Amino acid sequence: MATCDTCGNDYANPMRIEKDGQTFTFDSFECAITKMAPTCPQCGVRVMGHGVDRDGTTYCCAHCAGAA
Repeated sequence: MATCDTCGNDYANPMRIEKDGQTFTFDSFECAITKMAPTCPQCGVRVMGHGVDRDGTTYCCAHCAGAA
């Protein structure tokens, strides 16, 4: 059993994701997205796809990148 880093659920079949030398444990993709996905600084949604990088900032889409 392993404890989800987002919700604290003790889960028998967790996923582990490594980023920047740290390993995180999750019980669902929802919890992984909540903890790890960047937030668009223009509209506030979670960036779950590739997003648009502009000047070192990640936006959810070209519209938000242009509006910023």
